[in-house]
Formats: sequence, C-alpha cells, structure tokens
Amino acid sequence: MSSLLQDTLPDLADELTALLRSQHEKELAEQVPLLRLVDRCRCGDDFCATLYTAPKPEGAYGTNHESLPLNSSSGHLILDLVDRKIVCIEILFREELRGRVLQLFPQ
Repeated sequence: MSSLLQDTLPDLADELTALLRSQHEKELAEQVPLLRLVDRCRCGDDFCATLYTAPKPEGAYGTNHESLPLNSSSGHLILDLVDRKIVCIEILFREELRGRVLQLFPQ
C-alpha cells in the first residue's frame, strides 16, 4: 500500500509544509504534497510514529543523507533527506499521530 501523505494525514502534511517554509526550505516544502507513504518504522518504541516516504534502506542511508530537525511545537519532527529528497519523516513523542500511523500500517 502506498498513499499520499496529503490524503491520509492532511494535518501533518500542512504542519510539515508550514514548518519547512518557516525554515526557508521552499524546495522541500514543495515536495510535501507529492510524498507517498510506503511504510512505518518497526522499531517497537511506544513513542515512535516514524513514516517512510521511500523504501527503508538496508543499513545506513549513505553519504548523501542529511537530517533536518523541524521546529515543531510538540514532540520531535525530523526529516531524513537523501540528495535533498524527503525519504523519511521521523515522528517522535506525538501520541496523537502514533495511533493514526498504526491504523495505516497495522502489521
């Protein structure tokens, strides 16, 4: 299953877009409406609601990887970028999103 972030979690998509724009990351903000959810993190931590927008790599992302923390008002939102493309949305300590993520990707 692969669905657009904008369709499944529109409030998160809007939040990411606003945060990226406020951090002068216009090119990244323009990617948000096109992001497809491919899976969730399977670490099992009860505070994690991380979503992958590209298949998770075996091991590390490699040399073209960067992490971009966003100034969210609650919890932690961190984007993982490869070649300046959003490949993962790390969502930590956001219980309201965790339940919805588990509904989207139950297994």
